[in-house]
Amino acid sequence: MSEAETVLYEVRDGIATVKINRPEMRNALSPAAANRLHDLWGEVDADKNVRVAILTSADCGTFCAGLDLREASRVKKEEGVDILTKMKDPFHGRQRRVAKPIIAAMTGHLIAGGMMLSLNSDLRVGLKGTQVGITETRIAGRGSPWAIPLLWMLPQPMLMEMVLTGDLYPIETFHGLGFINYLEDTPDAVRARATALAERIRDNAPLSVMAGKESILTAMSAGCDAGMALAHNIYRAAYASEDAQEGPRAFAEKRKPVWKGR
Repeated sequence: MSEAETVLYEVRDGIATVKINRPEMRNALSPAAANRLHDLWGEVDADKNVRVAILTSADCGTFCAGLDLREASRVKKEEGVDILTKMKDPFHGRQRRVAKPIIAAMTGHLIAGGMMLSLNSDLRVGLKGTQVGITETRIAGRGSPWAIPLLWMLPQPMLMEMVLTGDLYPIETFHGLGFINYLEDTPDAVRARATALAERIRDNAPLSVMAGKESILTAMSAGCDAGMALAHNIYRAAYASEDAQEGPRAFAEKRKPVWKGR
């Protein structure tokens, strides 16, 4: 599959649709897919015809499973480098800087990096009966410095539990807390709701829309950006550890990780 095929892109009637297209891998993010996403956010910003974007994925039961751990294991084994070194923007900061609104149309579970893509969006439509989790500590042996903005979006005790346990939670919990704007019964209904929202935003004054997004995120980031910078430094040892390689390796070998704490 070419890089362009890993994430599909279409612009129609002022609405850009960005679609992760790796259903066979639960829409996990390979370097090709991550780099394609990075480049497409630049296209969204540069195209004057685009007023709003929808981020979605191929239907497979999972919106995005996060980092492709099998690929991470292969890259380390065959090339001797960590998979993140092959990504232009491993923590997807470019998505947070897109000037135009992004609506996440999530037709499956939000796991690890899937939650990251969700929180980096501006509005969220989810599928009833799916689950949400920040699973890095339990599966990947890495971390979630990207989760710091959730301190402004979810109760701190819940976020602490999510980060420390790596457990999965019903998406209905997050709808009740206001993190998810809408929940729908089917994937088609999720996309239809996202499209309806996009059309309403598209038809509004574009400068006012972009100013509204920027002002809200700027107020939030007055504390968020410094927190994320500190978090990246705090997590540095975890990402450089043996456990960071053991997580992908164990996942690829379909066994339980053996953590060494180093």
